[in-house]
Amino acid sequence: MIETRRLVLRRMVEDDAHFILELLSDPSWLAFIGDRGVRTLDDARRYIATGPAALYARFGFGLYLTALRQAGEPIGVCGLLRRDDLDEVELGFAFLARHHGRGYAREAAAATLDYADTRLGVTRIVAIAAPGNERSIRLLQTLGMEFERMVQLPGDATAKKLFGCNLAPAP
Repeated sequence: MIETRRLVLRRMVEDDAHFILELLSDPSWLAFIGDRGVRTLDDARRYIATGPAALYARFGFGLYLTALRQAGEPIGVCGLLRRDDLDEVELGFAFLARHHGRGYAREAAAATLDYADTRLGVTRIVAIAAPGNERSIRLLQTLGMEFERMVQLPGDATAKKLFGCNLAPAP
């Protein structure tokens, strides 16, 4: 779906449940994104069906499994989200801790922003980060996103930082 020099981003399928179970159990996911109650392969399949797959069907985009291009090894997710409580398309990403610090998140996020702009015609995008998630905040700033405000999302105990940027000039 989206390819970079080192990565392939593609739609998640039911067979990705093992990886999703690992990712959603990763301590950084739990700390900064939150517990989605995914404890079993069935939970992971349900997450894929009601999350990413539902977004693909409804909007034509969603979170994409991100894998190393050469080895095919899944390392994270990156893509676009639509929340009922936000008016704008949101960039989202998460990578297994063992793959942090190699530039994969930046590479995947930049390619996703380009895809949103050139293929989907998205002109403005937002992203949400937990206040203590300095790694993600730095990445969002590197991508040209600026802090705009704090938001309290349904189901979240604490407010999150909302960043945003224009991808292309509005007509």
